[in-house]
Parts: sequence; C-alpha cells; structure tokens
Amino acid sequence: MPLRDLPRASGFRLGLFFLALFLATSAVVFGFIYWRTAVYLHGEVNAWLKRELAARVASGEAALRQTVEDRPRVDPAGRQPFVLFDAEGNWLAGNPASLPARLRLDRPFNFTLPRDDAPEPFRGIAHRLASGDIFLIAEDMRQITEFRDLLLGAMASGAALVLVIGLGGAAAVGAGAVSRIDAVTRAIERIVSGDLSERLPGGGTGGDLARLILVVNRMLDQIERLMREVKGVTEDIAHDLRTPLTRLLAGLERTQRRTVSAEQYALAVDEAIAETKGILATFNALLRIAEVESGARRAGFRTLDLSRVAADVAEFYEPLAEGKSISLSLERTGAPTQLEGDPSLLFEAIGNLVDNAIKFTPPGGRVAMRTLAGGGRVGVEVNDTGPGIANAEREAVLRRFYRGEKSRHEQGSGLGLSLVTAVARLHGLQLTIEDGMPGCRVTLRGDGVALRSAGQQIQIAEGA
Repeated sequence: MPLRDLPRASGFRLGLFFLALFLATSAVVFGFIYWRTAVYLHGEVNAWLKRELAARVASGEAALRQTVEDRPRVDPAGRQPFVLFDAEGNWLAGNPASLPARLRLDRPFNFTLPRDDAPEPFRGIAHRLASGDIFLIAEDMRQITEFRDLLLGAMASGAALVLVIGLGGAAAVGAGAVSRIDAVTRAIERIVSGDLSERLPGGGTGGDLARLILVVNRMLDQIERLMREVKGVTEDIAHDLRTPLTRLLAGLERTQRRTVSAEQYALAVDEAIAETKGILATFNALLRIAEVESGARRAGFRTLDLSRVAADVAEFYEPLAEGKSISLSLERTGAPTQLEGDPSLLFEAIGNLVDNAIKFTPPGGRVAMRTLAGGGRVGVEVNDTGPGIANAEREAVLRRFYRGEKSRHEQGSGLGLSLVTAVARLHGLQLTIEDGMPGCRVTLRGDGVALRSAGQQIQIAEGA
C-alpha cells in the first residue's frame, strides 16, 4: 500500500482521533495524579516541620539548645538540620547553615543550602525564641524532587510508548481499510468492464463496510439476474417472433405474386391482421411484465380482501369454464383474508393461473379455487384435473416464451406465468408448482407481508 494513501484512510484518521483523545485524557489524569502527589508530599513535610518545632519549643530553651548542639553528631549529612541563630541572624549552633534573607517566621518556606559545592533544595520553618534567638528546622527536598522528576519521566515515557503503539495501530487499521477498499475498487472495475458475475470481497463478518458490501452484492445479484433475463428475452423474441413474422411476410408475398380475386385479397388481409394482432399481443405482454418488474405499481398498494379478488376471478372465468364443460368452484374461508397489494395486478395474476387451469383441463374436468387463512397464512389455492406439469419443467415454465410439449398445440405466447412471477415478486411472494394429484397446484407464497388492519404477518398461496 502506498504511504501517500494512508493519511486518506478513514480508519487511520479515526485511529489518530482516538489516539489524540486518549493522550489528552491521559495528560489530564496524570497531571491530576502528579498535582495530588506533590501536594501530599509537601503536606507531609509541612506536618513534620510543625510537629518537630512544637515539640522542641515545648521542651524548653535549655533542652532545645542542647538538642541543636547535638544535631551535627546525630545528622552529620545535614539532611534534617536543626540550627540556632542570634537575633541578627548569625549562626550560633547546630548544622552549618545560613539564615535565608527573606525569612517568614512560623510558616514553611523553601530555600537552598550548599551541599557538595552545589545548592540543594530545602524546606524549613523558623521560630523566634523568648530570648530573641531564631530556631530553624529544615527538611532536605532532594528525594522528593527526584521522585517528582521520576514520576514526570515515567509519564513522558508512557505517553511516548502509547503514541508509538497508537500510531502503529492506526497505521495497521488504516492499511487494512485501504487494502479492503482497493480490493473492492478492483472488483468494481471488473464489474464495470462487463464481468457481472464478479462480487465485492466480503473480508469479514461484521462492520459497516461488510454490511454495505453484503447489500451491494445482493444488488449485483439482482442486476445480473435482470441482465440475464434481458438477454434471454432478446433471444426469445428473436426466436419466437421469427415464425409469425416469417409467416406474415410469406403470406403477403404469396398474395402479391398470384392473381387472385378480391375475396382472396380480403382473406389474406384478414390473416395478416390476425398475425399482426398476435405479435402486438406478445409485445404488450412483454411491456406489461416490464411495467410490473419496474416496481412502479407498488405506489398503488392498499389493503384489499383477497377473497373478493378470487370471487371476481371466478365470476369472470365462469363462462369460459362452462364453454368447455368444466366445473369451476370457489371455496371461501370465513377468516379475514386482507393483505397489502394492487387489486388489478392480483386479479390478473390469479386470472392467468385460472385461465391456464381451464385451458389444460379436459372437458368434464374440474377447477377448484379455495381461499386460505389461519396460522399466519392468507392465500388462494387453485387445483385442476389436467395433465399437470412434470417436475423437470416446473422451473422452466416460469421463463418467458417457454412452452412445454403439452402446450405447444395451444394458443398463447408463453408469457402468462412470467407475468404471474413478476406480480409475485412485486408483492414479495414466491411462486411454486406442486402436484395436485391429479392435476396441478400452483402456490404463491409470501412470508412477512404486513397487514394494516390486523397488524400481523400473512402468506399468500395460489395455484393452478
């Protein structure tokens, strides 16, 4: 990864932000600890000075003088000197020392004394005796100063260590983020180049980027599916419309070459019109499927009664069933069958299934519709006593222009179930085909379709 790309990585910047925040917080915490430690140590020194001064003064001036005279022997290094000065500040007894120029009696103060040819910090307290002499008690502050410097050094070293580790962590996180972004970018470039089977690399099971990649890959799956369908539709149109167009052209050329009567011309025109209407019907069906798949009709969704839609379908197709001597029945459940959807699209989808059932059921057969409700399922079931659909063809019949061997002698373009599939996808439903024993049952099944009125989940089943 080029180093110039690292500062632009969001992970690196986020790592630096938290590193700066941590260092600022640590500085405040360590500063407070240092301040409280210094206050505590100075407070202990002040308390000792006041205790020693009070005890020595209370013992009497004679005992105090004796203690001061013995102090050089007790404390030869002079780390806790006891000194006695006269009223003019001249040394009388005790450890070698000089009285500070700016003296504050009975209050602790800081000053220096020469030790090993160098000034050392001391903190002391002075008291004027009844005789006029000045008694001084002091404490060497070198150990406290060294401890303070050691504490400051430890804090600085810790901050430097945290800074190094934090920068390393931020660089590692940033490098990982840049690496993932580069991999995603390369995958996108391959997709743009035309490889629609390419997918963005996941590279993990969590995080915002992983969730975004998951959604984008799902979108790419949908795009690839649609592109395959577009390619398939183009090929199917070229294949399935070639025959009627060839037949139309051949009929017109044949009529043009022959010398025929007006009645024969009229017959040829009627045949051409019929062929043209069939071609237009095919194109209209394709446009209808495209309109449904675009999702534009979702804006017209409302709460509807599926039993009422099924009843309208049964009423509409009853004359067609009677014309073929087929019994068409509808069994309606007493439970509510409300769902969210477009009534005209659901009517068209259920109607296509019923139309197929009537078309492929032999005379004297039966087509039974039944609405379902209960157990979180709401739907319509259509059974017929026709030849059914073989297992090997149950997925193929959902493709556009596909026509099985049993249906090639029947009129139609092979787009009915494709339209049903598009309507099902628009409503969040899934179309399945099952064996009706005898005949066929097609199920339109939807999980998690919300009801406005009942506030529950429904499923829709539908068959032919």
